[in-house]
Amino acid sequence: MTVPANEAPSEAPPDTVPVGIADLPLVCPRPGEPLWARHPRVVLDVLTEGHVACPYCGTRYVFTGERPSGHD
Repeated sequence: MTVPANEAPSEAPPDTVPVGIADLPLVCPRPGEPLWARHPRVVLDVLTEGHVACPYCGTRYVFTGERPSGHD
């Protein structure tokens, strides 16, 4: 597909990663990411709204499953 010179190519939406209680505390990049995909490590609060996006790479994390006790 050829993109006209006056139009920017559309970017694919960031990945959505389901996370559960075993993934808390949630950090991005996730362990095992390839070296080229790494950025400074950031801790993300996925419990407040049930989802969060990484400010560096845009990966969207969605909490699935039962919330841990003591978190409203």
